Amino acid sequence: MSGFLESMRCSECVDWGEKRNTIASIAAGVLFFTGWWIIIDAAVKYPHMEDFNHSYHACGVIATIAFLMINAVSNGQVRGDSYSEGCLGQTGARIWLFVGFMMAFGSLIASMWILFGGYVVKEKPLVYPGIAVFFQNAFIFFGGLVFKFGRTEDLWQ
Repeated sequence: MSGFLESMRCSECVDWGEKRNTIASIAAGVLFFTGWWIIIDAAVKYPHMEDFNHSYHACGVIATIAFLMINAVSNGQVRGDSYSEGCLGQTGARIWLFVGFMMAFGSLIASMWILFGGYVVKEKPLVYPGIAVFFQNAFIFFGGLVFKFGRTEDLWQ
């Protein structure tokens, strides 16, 4: 996935190498923003607890923390190329990244449970709050993946 911009047909028209980090950062930001925009829309549209339980916002908060955790560690730190100090070194960076991915997957799975367990199976007349929780977490998750794997670290040096 890290080389998807090089396989574009118009690679001779635009130098993707210099713009790759910019495009990936903008795409990840738009995905992250869209996720939070959807859940804010659901919270404003359904302010009562009977329609939308506001404790479901915890999934989005955990997904946001996971987004930050995943992107706080560079690929060089995980490989051990640029990070040897600290109390755990490369192992600590790998554990941090693993915990971040587990939180991201956990929040995505929990949002699916909220959608199906809280809205679809109970046959509530309102399904949009459950869909909003799921799409919020899905957009944050994919935004984190784009921001982590869509950029290259070669341009940082």
